[in-house]
Amino acid sequence: MPIIDARRHSQRPRTFRAALSIASMLAGGLMPLAATFGFLIAAAPAYAAARNYSFAVIANTMQSSADEAPTQRLIDAIGRERDVSFIVYDGNLKGPKETCHDALYERRHALLETSRPALIFIPGQHDWVDCATAQAGGFDPVERLDQLRQTLFSDPNSMGQNPIALTRESEVSRFRPYRENVRWLMGDTVFVGLNAPGPNNHYLTAGGRNGEFEDRVIANAFWLEHAGEYAKRRDARAIVVFIQGDPDPERYERPERFAWLRFGRNPRRDGFLEFKRSLVKLAQTFRGPVLVIHSDDERASAGFVIDQPLRNDKGNLVTNLTRVALAPHDRLNQWIQIETDFGRKTPFRVSVRDVPRQMPMPTTQPALPREEPAASMPAVPALGPASELPPLLQTPGQPQPDSQQLEQLPRIPADQGGGGYGPATSIPPAQSVPPSQPHAPGASSAPGVPASSVQRGP
Repeated sequence: MPIIDARRHSQRPRTFRAALSIASMLAGGLMPLAATFGFLIAAAPAYAAARNYSFAVIANTMQSSADEAPTQRLIDAIGRERDVSFIVYDGNLKGPKETCHDALYERRHALLETSRPALIFIPGQHDWVDCATAQAGGFDPVERLDQLRQTLFSDPNSMGQNPIALTRESEVSRFRPYRENVRWLMGDTVFVGLNAPGPNNHYLTAGGRNGEFEDRVIANAFWLEHAGEYAKRRDARAIVVFIQGDPDPERYERPERFAWLRFGRNPRRDGFLEFKRSLVKLAQTFRGPVLVIHSDDERASAGFVIDQPLRNDKGNLVTNLTRVALAPHDRLNQWIQIETDFGRKTPFRVSVRDVPRQMPMPTTQPALPREEPAASMPAVPALGPASELPPLLQTPGQPQPDSQQLEQLPRIPADQGGGGYGPATSIPPAQSVPPSQPHAPGASSAPGVPASSVQRGP
């Protein structure tokens, strides 16, 4: 049964290659899920009760600072649609030639926060993978990803003026770093956002352990498997998965028993292979419709592509899994709307929406907190020579030295600023304040409180 109805859509033919090889999920398998599932399942919020709703998807809108105002206009136009429950920004908050500075992320983050509907951001290729290039500043991609996790993904809720609650994979102790992987519930649909960027899921061909890729593959596989179990327990009717990168689901790699005998051939390793295996397993676990949405690497005639290219290990099409690849012709003036109504024969309906031509361009950008300038120290008056310094005060209880004792103190030559007796060789102890005397304003009467340790949040 078809699950998607497309408006203004003409399908683009795609080559179906041979079936995907379905081998064992990962070496060593995944962690047992029983205890974790019970930990993450919580009561559904009030907004999840809506059965018929729609949501918007945009991506790749900001390639330079000149795109910030049109993106603001695009988000404002979507916010005027009363039936849009939330917006998904599906990757690439910045362009490939923009430097990955903290200030740029802060400015774009502030722009997304102005959205009237809730907004969920999915990290993309230009947001952290391409930061290693010279044009983007030559940053460490993993360090930039950690910076995004600490800033854009620090809130348990979504962005926007009307945020919705998100469940982050970081709530599972084993996957605490992966705050960007999220899940939320709307109506009868479970939504999942994953960090799987283009062009090849950040798979590195250099020698040694590909640590970032391997660890994230395990985290993404767990989150998809958990989403299937969660959807079954909540009696959900569909699952929608968002990623930024194009997983190339038609690509097939026939398993070869004697592949090691092939000399001189080094085929490009598919960085999305494990992800596609996870999708097949998800579609087998959850028998309802599974919708995968990502940005398209090619230009589609209708602004998006809808097909069912994924096959299981037997070569059969996975009929309950549908892919929607997004490629609007005008990324700054078009957005993708997906309407959901399980009362229809096709519960999902995809269409391209245009920003009204009469809608003005915003003239002001969202205000960012400005960094306060460091306070300058007041000028300190220069001290005179030692001969002009006032005499030291006598410490109570000490006898006044006589003239013979003063003669025995070392002197400082006049050419070195001297002219009097040398400085004291030791600092006398500070005079304690008698209990009868009042404390100075603002002084604490407590004898001293040890510094308490700060407990960091998860």
